[in-house]
Amino acid sequence: MTETQPPSQDVGAQDDIELRLGASLVHLPIIRSVAANIAMRADFDLDAISDLRLAVDEACSTLITRAVPGTTMVCRFTIDDNELRFRGAVTSADDEAPSTASFGWRVLTTLADSANAWVEPAVHDGQGNWVHVELAKRKPELT
Repeated sequence: MTETQPPSQDVGAQDDIELRLGASLVHLPIIRSVAANIAMRADFDLDAISDLRLAVDEACSTLITRAVPGTTMVCRFTIDDNELRFRGAVTSADDEAPSTASFGWRVLTTLADSANAWVEPAVHDGQGNWVHVELAKRKPELT
């Protein structure tokens, strides 16, 4: 493992789930499956589960393409009564956040209720940066 510290040290709620996977496109099916399973267990409807699965896939694809080869992607799912929040981060040589004008970002913001991306310096080793993508999907309101 090459990262020196996770992107966040704050302790999440009891229901938070954090995964660490090699920052490789071959791991996308795993993270998609985990996202769908978490949403299903949180009582999201089928359309919202599908949207979340695709949004997490796009967020992770965006991160993986910016990751330093051989590093780890850190993913955290936070569940509350009304929404499921996903945050992913990788170590990157990039010093700019992913473009919000790209087709992939437009897909992501169409599928999720909110999305954000940012970069912060890797403070412990001083090499590279942490690139973050965060998104949230709210439970549809029943009518």
